[in-house]
Amino acid sequence: MNLFPTILLVCGKANFTNLSHYRDWSDRTYRRQYSQPFNFVQFNQGLIEEAIAPTALQLGVMDCSFVQKSGKATYGLDWFYNGSANRTERGLEISVIAVVDVGSRRAYSLSLQQTPAQLSEQHHKPRRQRVSRQSVEQAQQMLQQLPDKGTAMPPEPQRVNWQTIEQLKKRLQQLPDKRTSSAPSRIDHYLLQLRHTRPYLPAAVQYWAVDGFYAKKKFVDGGIALDLAVISKLRVDADMRYLYTGVQKQRGARRKYDGKVVLGNWTRWSHVEQLESEVNLYTALVWHGSLKRQIRLACLVDTHKAGKTGYALLFSSDMNLDAKQILQYYQARFQIEFIFRDAKQFTGLCDAQTRDPKRLDFHFNAALTALNLAKYQDQVQHALSSPTQTVQPFSMASYKRFAFNDYLLEQFICQLDLNPTLIKSHPNYENLRSYGIIAA
Repeated sequence: MNLFPTILLVCGKANFTNLSHYRDWSDRTYRRQYSQPFNFVQFNQGLIEEAIAPTALQLGVMDCSFVQKSGKATYGLDWFYNGSANRTERGLEISVIAVVDVGSRRAYSLSLQQTPAQLSEQHHKPRRQRVSRQSVEQAQQMLQQLPDKGTAMPPEPQRVNWQTIEQLKKRLQQLPDKRTSSAPSRIDHYLLQLRHTRPYLPAAVQYWAVDGFYAKKKFVDGGIALDLAVISKLRVDADMRYLYTGVQKQRGARRKYDGKVVLGNWTRWSHVEQLESEVNLYTALVWHGSLKRQIRLACLVDTHKAGKTGYALLFSSDMNLDAKQILQYYQARFQIEFIFRDAKQFTGLCDAQTRDPKRLDFHFNAALTALNLAKYQDQVQHALSSPTQTVQPFSMASYKRFAFNDYLLEQFICQLDLNPTLIKSHPNYENLRSYGIIAA
């Protein structure tokens, strides 16, 4: 099955008008189709089962990406962290769950959800009324007029005018209320997505690799409850303590800890190996104060720069996992960043000309699913051309160039009434198909 026309529909500026340029359907047809429901998670699940062998080493990953969006009425518009600009900006955010084939270093997206705006409040909620300093001072003066509770039996109870009390209530109601702690957070939203996607994950996925933002007790506990071991990154100043392994006292409470973990003192760590010149890997089993559990640490120590030591502190909730595997899995997590890069540059992830939540969801999922199809077809073509080579590099830029060249050559053949058999059997036809691709 040739998937080039399907991929080409979404490549580039994926708005409705540009899509209609490559097919006989109008932009109104695409708008109606974008409003129809489609189970992208189930479709991606079947694609992943075909693309990744069941015996391959697979890893589940999760991350968020910032999507720039202008306007004021777009669903989900809020302030989110933009990693490219290293600051918080106004736009949209998508949360993506993907499956990584660790051996071939290739990731396939499985689930995508848009992060709602202000999870603790309703969308388009009116802004809180600003309270002037004069109103606050008047409320304080009224409070001072109320009788105090300093003595059990005051000599003369003070009388307070009911009008003063009513005015005080109105002033207090104008003060801004504090956000309740029971309001759902974005971590709750990410956990809910993970729970919904868990039945679609391959059976071979046992470890869940995420970046340091997800290294929170709520998320780690939620991942473990779904039978997934969490691998993430910690701050270098994290509150951790060594576990006590000595002789316990005969009476009294058992001793649990044996000093605070301080990076730089490796006497209580196990040296795994030297990865490269002046880069060493250490491991230890410690107790993490915020996570409230024992974890396996894998610490990378870089001493290349004189007088400055660099640390990368990784951890796994599976205490039996080897430190080298922790490092390997966390490095494989970066494949999801290539999904964001390719989707933004080549499949029009950031070019949705719609404000409707259903159409936005369809557009974001379609952009990542198109990328999955491109990777799968590229994998199939490489398997047929060079079956002995197991790891094949993938370039979405070259794939898009192949698709555009095929489409352009088909237009030449059709518009000029050329013989397709004669053209495609010419020895230079493959050179035209590969014109402009990135050299391997």
